[in-house]
Amino acid sequence: MEKALSIQDLQKSYGQKKALQGVTFSVKKGACFGLLGPNGAGKSTTMKILTGIVGADHGRIEILEMDATKKGRELRQRVGYVPQSITLYEKLSAYDNLKFFGEMYGIRGKLLQQRIREVLIQIGLQDRGKDAVETFSGGMKRRVNIAAALLHKPEILILDEPTVGIDPQSRNHIFDMIRILKKEGVTIIYSTHYMEEVEVLCDDIAIIDHGKIIAQGNLQELLTEYSQRAVYVEAPTLKEAPTSLPGAIRTYAQGDGWMIETERLQETMLYFLQSDTSEDIKRLEIVRPSLEHVFLSLTGTQLRD
Repeated sequence: MEKALSIQDLQKSYGQKKALQGVTFSVKKGACFGLLGPNGAGKSTTMKILTGIVGADHGRIEILEMDATKKGRELRQRVGYVPQSITLYEKLSAYDNLKFFGEMYGIRGKLLQQRIREVLIQIGLQDRGKDAVETFSGGMKRRVNIAAALLHKPEILILDEPTVGIDPQSRNHIFDMIRILKKEGVTIIYSTHYMEEVEVLCDDIAIIDHGKIIAQGNLQELLTEYSQRAVYVEAPTLKEAPTSLPGAIRTYAQGDGWMIETERLQETMLYFLQSDTSEDIKRLEIVRPSLEHVFLSLTGTQLRD
């Protein structure tokens, strides 16, 4: 397996807070790799370290077979980064924003003009290039942000939460762009807390929580290793976690109901149908294994602020 990126024992602290605690993973060349985790899990810190914005306290990073700490300048010409926050000049047009970022990458003259035209077409804004960014929707701004990272034709594209707060049309357009870039051989590193995005886009996945990688593999491997078969029950009178269930492995709250992981699905279903709360049941169903199921079982269901 040819690796585009390899991280070994990455550690980072901010004062007493340990943001990363020995993060290790690798990304195959030409793959779309999903870094999935709840808010505050360490995703953005990892992305910033990969791009050289933040320094690590410890660990080794190899990107395109080069030591990232020694070859940072060279790697910046081969890696594109789309930060979580939109980094555009609102008063400038989309074209002028891209001109500024292109020059930062060392692209000038006719080549820069050509690349700006090409990326505007890629993001579906070829007719809005002269318009001020402040007139754009959130989704359009996100797409311009991505265009800025594509100007120098990077071999690796790092996307940190690229679909936060955007409209469905922009989201689908970004998905289509990622699929095309991947077909062209670009390696994608995609950070998000949206399970469905990882499911449809990513070849391999790592789940990070509290600064540690707690699971990794392709989707089927994660489902096989971490996802138990389960029954979901929802009833207004079922206020506490159901107990004395046949073959129950684990029970936890999910949404307005309860998820019961069990190897005895039919007996569990029958238990509820024959229970005192049977007349109050709003939903009772067998749940197929899903990445969301894996994610919640590993990271918990408590809110993260």
